[in-house]
Parts: sequence; structure tokens; C-alpha cells
Amino acid sequence: MTARTTAERPTAVVVGGGLAGITAALRLAEADHRVTLLETRPRLGGLAFSFRRGDLVVDNGQHVFLRCCTAYCGLLDRLGAGRLVDLQPRLDVPVLSVAPDGRRTFGRLRRAGLPVPLHLAASLAGYPHLGPADRLRVVRAALALQALDLADPALDAISFGAWLRRQGQTPATVAALWDLVGVATLNATAEQTSLALAAMVFKTGLLSDPGASDIGMAKVPLGRIHHDAALAELERLGVQVRLRTRAAEIKPADRHGVRLEDGELLAADTVVLAGAQESAAALLPPGAIRDQQRISGLGHAPILNVHVVYDRTLLRRPFFAALGSPVQWVFDRTAHSGLAVPGAQYLALSQSAVQAEIDLPVAELRERYLPELARLVPGAREAEVLDFFVTRERTATFDPAPGTAPLRPAAATDIPGLLLAGSWTATGWPATMESAVRSGHAAADTALARTGRRLPADRGDGRWPR
Repeated sequence: MTARTTAERPTAVVVGGGLAGITAALRLAEADHRVTLLETRPRLGGLAFSFRRGDLVVDNGQHVFLRCCTAYCGLLDRLGAGRLVDLQPRLDVPVLSVAPDGRRTFGRLRRAGLPVPLHLAASLAGYPHLGPADRLRVVRAALALQALDLADPALDAISFGAWLRRQGQTPATVAALWDLVGVATLNATAEQTSLALAAMVFKTGLLSDPGASDIGMAKVPLGRIHHDAALAELERLGVQVRLRTRAAEIKPADRHGVRLEDGELLAADTVVLAGAQESAAALLPPGAIRDQQRISGLGHAPILNVHVVYDRTLLRRPFFAALGSPVQWVFDRTAHSGLAVPGAQYLALSQSAVQAEIDLPVAELRERYLPELARLVPGAREAEVLDFFVTRERTATFDPAPGTAPLRPAAATDIPGLLLAGSWTATGWPATMESAVRSGHAAADTALARTGRRLPADRGDGRWPR
């Protein structure tokens, strides 16, 4: 057999170095494409990245995944980064509330080693943040959720909150359970969320497999995984990674062209637009997808992260969720950050669906959150704050409102060889790391089907290639 020459190999340009672009580039390179990956920033990873603040290495936000995120877990394995994350052996979420009189109520949402839905029964039965009647209401709603057909397009037309009210849910059940989970995963309250997306999250995460909801987190800065490990593997496969490089125009033809800001033109058989929804929309040639203007209707939802370094150790667990407080989730980031002050502790607050707070000055956020931490975390009132800062992702996710599904385009466009990827595309998932990786798979699969290329044999983990 004659060896295939370089000139005969298909070429691909992937625009965007987030998780979607990394995934698409890896898959195409494995299928013997000559791939160029363009990223405007000086690093890979998209919206899941790290940066330095003095001696600290800071993640821009607290990113978690679940065991059911099989595509993202497959990417970790593919990058040789599985050892860089921790995955709970069983779901265990500490949930704290503090009454105005200072009375503390501490509960846990955790699973047992029983089949669905019995795996959560004991935890719910003893959940102190709900009374017996509300616990029964939650069970009835969970059974109704399990019966929903995720393929039914009508689910996208109504809000999760409206559906919960029809199932007899109270403000207490919404606050103590449905929004506790939903705001963190969907970046919107039940009232603001499409039932289709909420049902997907709860059915997949809590009602599909006993271990589906076990929580995973990086135990190193995200840049070690999404930039360092990804860049090393991409370059090993021969992908040309060009950082600080912006695409200015897509020129469709028999062979596509990607014109860069400096005027250079890159020719390619396949182009994958894997950036954010607005940057992809700006680069799409006219008529690339039906009702192209619909992408602008997706909107955005912000995420705020509040970072506090105390002079002493206050939190003895990796994380907890708070009820009845502006604080949503608190994570101990000390070991991840390289904090050099002996005995000090670095806590990060992850705050989703915070449209009213995302642009507040740091001084106002300090006045809002430090007293709440002093109320929630014993000893914080007496501790010295060594550092306080915030990170803001104003366009962290698309807005998962009712009517979202028709606004999310598929990977294929009406221009052969021009593909879309990103957590905002039609993956069926909310805007998560899992959705981003799945979109990269979808774009690469579509490109490979067109060129007739085949991926290497499955590596044995059942997830890469899927």
C-alpha cells in the first residue's frame, strides 16, 4: 500500500480553543486530518481557565462535573488527566441554613447503594430543610419527572417553575431542592428555565443511574488540564495550535478559507466554528443556517465568583451549599491555588443566575458577602481577610429560558464542510463542559461522515471515540 502523502490528507481549521474546539481538533487529527486550531486568547480552555494573581493560581470559576458527564470524562481520559480530578464515590452534598436567631440546620443530600429512585430515599427522608409533607411532594414530582419524554418538543414551551407548581411544589421545596440543584446546573431559577432542559438535568443526573450525580472537581488549577494537557496532546498529534490569533472572515468555496485579522488566508476542506455564540454568528457567512438571526435570541446568563482568603482555616469540608442566604455554594480552593501563607484558607463562592449582581462594584459585593460568610462559617467573624476579589463571566452560559430549543443550531450548516460547535449548539444539554465536549464530537462526526474518514478503534473506555 502506498503511504498517503501530506497533500492528500484533508485539512481542517477549528476556530476556538475551548473544550468544543479542543475536542473537534483531537477527533479530526486522529482521523488523519491536518488540523489548525485558532484561539484569540493566549491560552486554551475557553471559559474554564486559570490565571495568576500574585502567588495564587485562580480558576475563573468553580467548575464541576458529574459522573453522568461521560463525554467530558472521556476527554479527561483522552488527555491523560483523569488523575488530576476527584470524583465522589457517592453523591454527598452538605446543605446548611442559619436562622435569624443563629440556629444552624445542617443536612446532606447523598445517595445510598440502591437502585433508582431508592438511592435517594433515605437522604430525602431525613432532609431537615423540608418537613414531612414537603418531602412527599418532592417524591411525587420526581416520579412525574421520571415519566416525562425528553423528546417531546412541548416541554421546551413552558417553564420548570410552572410545571413544579402543577405538581404541588411549594416555595420551600423549590428553594431547598429544585433550585438548589437547578440554579447551579442550569444558571437560572426554575421560573426562568425551560422544562425541557430542567427535566434533562434531573432525569439524567438524579433519576437515570444511582451514580450519575456523583460530583467531580479538578484537584489542580483548570489550566493544568484544559491548557497544558490539551496543548501537549494536540501538538503530539500534529495539530498546529495558534494562540493570540483571531479569525476575521469565513470565505466559503470548494475549499473554505479562513481569513485572519492580519490578512493571512488559511484554506481548508473543513472549518469548525467552535467559539461563543456571538463570535460564531459574526463569522457565519449569509445563508449558512436557516433563520440565522435566531442565534441572537439565545441571550446570556452570568456567573459571579467571589474569592476570599482568610488568615486561618475555617472550613473543614471541600464544599457546602447554603439555603436562605445570598451565598449559594462555598468551595475550599486552598490546595488548588498554591496559597503560600501558612494556616490561611482560600474560599471561593460560586454564584449563578446573578443578573442583579454581576456589575456591582467590588466594595458592594464585599459588604454583601463577608457578613454572610461570617454568619455561615464559624470563626469567620474573628478571622482576618487577607484578600478579597471577584471574577465575573457576564456571558457564562446561554439563557436556558422556555423557547430556547429552536434557537440552538445543529452542528451541520447549509454550507458543506462548515460546522458549528459550542455548548450553545443543539446538544440537548444546558451550557456545561459536557455540552461543549459533546458539540465537538458532533462537529467532528459530521465532518468525518462527509469526507469518508474513519476514526481509530475505540480505546476501550467506551467514551473516546464514542
